Amino acid sequence: MPAPAGTVHPDVTAKMPATPEHLIAFLAEKGLDATTHSHPPLRTVAESRELRGNIPGAHTKNLFLRDSKKNYFLVSIEEETPVDLKGLRGRLGARGNLSFASAEALYEKLGVLPGSVTLLAAINDPGHEVTIAIDEALLAAPLVACHPLTNEMTTCLTPATLLVFLEITGHTPLRISLVPEAAPAEG
Repeated sequence: MPAPAGTVHPDVTAKMPATPEHLIAFLAEKGLDATTHSHPPLRTVAESRELRGNIPGAHTKNLFLRDSKKNYFLVSIEEETPVDLKGLRGRLGARGNLSFASAEALYEKLGVLPGSVTLLAAINDPGHEVTIAIDEALLAAPLVACHPLTNEMTTCLTPATLLVFLEITGHTPLRISLVPEAAPAEG
């Protein structure tokens, strides 16, 4: 049973960072249905497309960003979605310009290395220092495919299950849409 809204399950505050094995066990212990597939390391979206095989689901592209005030954001979008950091700034409520955060900050805040950035790294953010944002297109997919803290595996779960996982970790994600707005018709 998930923790009530606004609370963090005690297991989430355990020593950081969680390992992929700990994360997979955590999902199972909480009754969160997920299927994990092993594969060679995937460091980029291009490598992922080429090597992942027939793993189902909307595959994610994850951006670990910071603004001028050192606020951190994890933005997860469908892998084919183009990104405009200037346009994303307002959707996130970022203060000042957005830029990619350092590998050191990524490990410090989410306990993962570049190439393994994932929504599931919320388990390593018990202090809620990172704002999580998910594109609505991912939440409309039947399954979402995420790395389970390593780029040598992919975990598939429903959007509803993903949202329960985020709730258990104490994160309420921003739901954003990166679909370009249609230009007004000229008349």
